[in-house]
Amino acid sequence: MDVIYILFSISTGVALSFSFGDPPNNFHPVSWLGKFIDAIIHKLKLKSENSKIEKLNGVVLTLFLAWGACILSQLFSLYIYSIFSFIGFAIYAVIVLKSSIAILTMEKHVNVIIRALEKNDLEGARRNLSYIVSRNTSTLDTQHILSGTIESIGESVVDGIVAPLFYYSFFGPSGAVGYRVVNTLDSMIGYKDKYHLNIGWMSAKVDTILNYVPARLCAMLMILSARIVGADWKNSIQVLGTDHHNTYSANAGYPMSTMAGALRIKLEKIDEYTLGSELEPLSIEKCRTAIKIMKITTIVFCLLVSFPLIISLSTIGWWNFFFGF
Repeated sequence: MDVIYILFSISTGVALSFSFGDPPNNFHPVSWLGKFIDAIIHKLKLKSENSKIEKLNGVVLTLFLAWGACILSQLFSLYIYSIFSFIGFAIYAVIVLKSSIAILTMEKHVNVIIRALEKNDLEGARRNLSYIVSRNTSTLDTQHILSGTIESIGESVVDGIVAPLFYYSFFGPSGAVGYRVVNTLDSMIGYKDKYHLNIGWMSAKVDTILNYVPARLCAMLMILSARIVGADWKNSIQVLGTDHHNTYSANAGYPMSTMAGALRIKLEKIDEYTLGSELEPLSIEKCRTAIKIMKITTIVFCLLVSFPLIISLSTIGWWNFFFGF
């Protein structure tokens, strides 16, 4: 397989994600997936008789959706190629990547929160923050709204950008699709409250495993990105080393602590964790710098990880073997 088409698709998909936000939910594949998951979870919960059966239902659901999506994507890739050759495959791959990564979409969410804070509209800022974090935002003050916003930016660099690109670099469109399915499941049911504990157990475990390498790679590249944008990259190394384990998540602490260190701020989720120290105050400008770090990290990841991986795999014939071209 000509590696140029793989490189073209990842470059174009990322470029489009820099330039265009997500389409309306009625036209977004991830939104369709979310509606399906919501409907099926309700039925599985009604049918489960005990915790073991409920956990088994969650295991079957996660494996069925993830593997099913990977297989269907792979088959569709081969079908598209059989009709339209490499050009058709590249177009499909671009569409998959554009649907899997969220760069401008995150920036738009953050800008809405920023505009509300600039107008002293705390209720509007709280409401819009609630769309991108899982915590209760109804009583948050300005500082905790800013903290939640920057935490969300840091975490989204992994699960909204780097991880889909990472798995695309190994498995093409099916890698990005499979990861997005697992991550969507985790974001909807991977919680430890009584309702989700058993049904979401498998999706949370698989999501943790899939994000293990991307989260750590992301933290390393965010340090480089911090240096490029003029943030405190040395402090990001220090805070990463001391605070990455402060979160309940085995992965989220890596990008968020790196971001906190680079911005010289303290990030706090009330009654759960703190990351970094307040060398400088939280501010709207810190949010804007966090967005810059997110964008630079995306570009650096493509240049230093994705492109070399794709080219290296091509030299050993991986793409020809994987796609059968």
